[in-house]
Amino acid sequence: MPAPTRTRLGTRAQPEESRAAILKAAFAEFAEHGIAGARTDAIARAAHVNKALLYYYFKDKDALYEAVLDQVFSGMRARVVPVLESKLPPRQKVLDYVGAYFDYIAANPSYPRMVQSEWMRAGSNRTRHMQRVAKKYFQPIFQRLVAVLREGTAAGEFRPIDPRHFVPSMVAIIVFYFSAAPVMKTLMQIDPLAPERIAERRAFVLDFISAALFTSPLPTQGDRS
Repeated sequence: MPAPTRTRLGTRAQPEESRAAILKAAFAEFAEHGIAGARTDAIARAAHVNKALLYYYFKDKDALYEAVLDQVFSGMRARVVPVLESKLPPRQKVLDYVGAYFDYIAANPSYPRMVQSEWMRAGSNRTRHMQRVAKKYFQPIFQRLVAVLREGTAAGEFRPIDPRHFVPSMVAIIVFYFSAAPVMKTLMQIDPLAPERIAERRAFVLDFISAALFTSPLPTQGDRS
């Protein structure tokens, strides 16, 4: 009996695998070169598919870039929205939100560099992409987070803060660490992305945000036992 023929990646017979390979390669190319400098032939080579198949799944580079952004931010949304919609008290909800956000970025440390570099670039086409991302992903998360902050403030658990300043600051303290990791590695002679460094940073971020927001300190380990 002849051995079964294995379908070669890069054919339409393996749509999920081929599409995933294209998106992975596209992310790496966009992160390195931005949408303007990215080349679809390089993406096809890295994904081990031909360009005809790439254009079968994505009509052009613009559509591929949009799909990469959706993959990045839909993953983030799936992590943090359930936390913000949970029945947890406000303090725990904020801590769990920050932890979930941090863990998602830590698992995908190239995401901030790609998104920030594109956000800073000029051009109406890229602005359109980021406006779509802001409306589809950022705005719903921001609205939920503002509701949690107001609930905690009304309950006397949070200091009165302006969410328009506090939320971007909370995001920045997470994201900047990973976007600046290459510079930090040179300046500090350490690997900021080593597991032990990431664990230290996670603990620092939670402590920093707690000190900035909560009206009373978190209980110590001894108090919790």
